[in-house]
Amino acid sequence: MKSSRLLSILLLLQTRGRMTAAELARELEVSVRTVYRDAEALSAAGVPLYGDAGHSGGYQLLAGYRTRLTGLHAGEAEALFLTGMPGPAAQLGLGRALSAAQLKLRAALPPELRAQADRMRLRFHLDAPGWYAEHEETPYLAQVADAVWRGRVIDVRYRRWRAPQEVQRRLAPYGLVLKAGRWYLVAAPAGTPGPEGTREPDGTHDPEGAREAEGAREARTYRVDQILRVTETAGESELPEGFDLAAHWQRAQADFHARLHPEEAVVRLSARGAARLTGVQARALAATGEPDPELPGWTRATLPIESEARAEGQFLSLGADAEVLFPTALRDRVRSTVAAMAARYA
Repeated sequence: MKSSRLLSILLLLQTRGRMTAAELARELEVSVRTVYRDAEALSAAGVPLYGDAGHSGGYQLLAGYRTRLTGLHAGEAEALFLTGMPGPAAQLGLGRALSAAQLKLRAALPPELRAQADRMRLRFHLDAPGWYAEHEETPYLAQVADAVWRGRVIDVRYRRWRAPQEVQRRLAPYGLVLKAGRWYLVAAPAGTPGPEGTREPDGTHDPEGAREAEGAREARTYRVDQILRVTETAGESELPEGFDLAAHWQRAQADFHARLHPEEAVVRLSARGAARLTGVQARALAATGEPDPELPGWTRATLPIESEARAEGQFLSLGADAEVLFPTALRDRVRSTVAAMAARYA
């Protein structure tokens, strides 16, 4: 603990220049007397540290005493500080470690690169979750992350969307993914769970559809906020040969989107209706859209849909700027709803 504190004093002085004992004490959350003792220890160890008395005094390192981080240009220094995400780091129990790492990095930078990094930190802030996303408690995130890091098999009590809603699973963790402010555990089934568990065929809450055969086991996705209890086992979890978490997640996302929209609809859209499409449907419009032969200025396109029930509400939300042409069953659903609405407002 003392050695870490001594290093922090050294880095603070190297980064900020002159600091009083009171300032150092507040920064390190120790007493002023402790700072005095630490300063004496640094001087005894040969660190060129000297202190000035008086109102404007304080501790300072001898000019030129500095460890430089070489090989970085301005853009790289800026990017390093831009990658710091204190929120996720704190959730993983690494908040203090991140702060210490940034302090060490900043202290090692030459003055000109330090100024560039400080400007980046002042002008850019990363906030991944969406505006309307509610904060989700993940009380077992740090424990799950520890199991991922140390490669330990875990027993989890898990809440899923279908009955039975609470199930027991024994999992071999492969990795953690942060997506839009929500944490996901990528893991494979690892044998029979504890005595209170059951073994339904499908225990995942699989919103991202992240299932993929990895050797003899299938990697699946579990929402960490749906984990109700975690118990570490004596089993070891090893990554399958060649497994790459980022590549797996990318493939799983593509599979999820393909399964999310298994059907198609042919739709006629006005310019305003076409402009209101987003995501996969906007991309489908760009790929399949053609001028409608019957209505000048309108576009006819084949769009992916999740189901007729979901598509009905979606196309109705476009009002008179969209007309479903096929399939006939979907067109009939929309027409029936429009007729009922007209009767209601008559």
